[in-house]
Amino acid sequence: MTIQLDLVGVVVADMARSLSFYRHLGLDLPENADTEAHVETTLPGGMRMAWDTVDVMRSFDPAWEPPSGGHGLSLAFRCDDPAAVDAKFAELIDAGHEGHLEPWDAVWGQRYAVVHDPDGNSIDLFAPLAVSS
Repeated sequence: MTIQLDLVGVVVADMARSLSFYRHLGLDLPENADTEAHVETTLPGGMRMAWDTVDVMRSFDPAWEPPSGGHGLSLAFRCDDPAAVDAKFAELIDAGHEGHLEPWDAVWGQRYAVVHDPDGNSIDLFAPLAVSS
């Protein structure tokens, strides 16, 4: 049997606020989705991403509770180049989103930065520092 990761789901307290963040990040999400309880999109490359409200989660798992003591999810988004990491981080901060770790050159050879989405999830931005030949 072969399995393939197909969808990443995010539980949100406020759909409009969360989708606004992901639009600033660069995802193409329709404005009319802000009032929905469940939203899905297909990302470039075929991976799907979904957002569900807390009420949707509790509709099939009444005991569901949000994670505590740290973020419940970490997503890493590759940027075109190191300058794009800096630009996207600045754009998100300027839009009022929470920066966690300002851009830095990581020892593993990437420009890296971390922001939090409105639900406290860790959103990593990265790009290789040098193109390998």
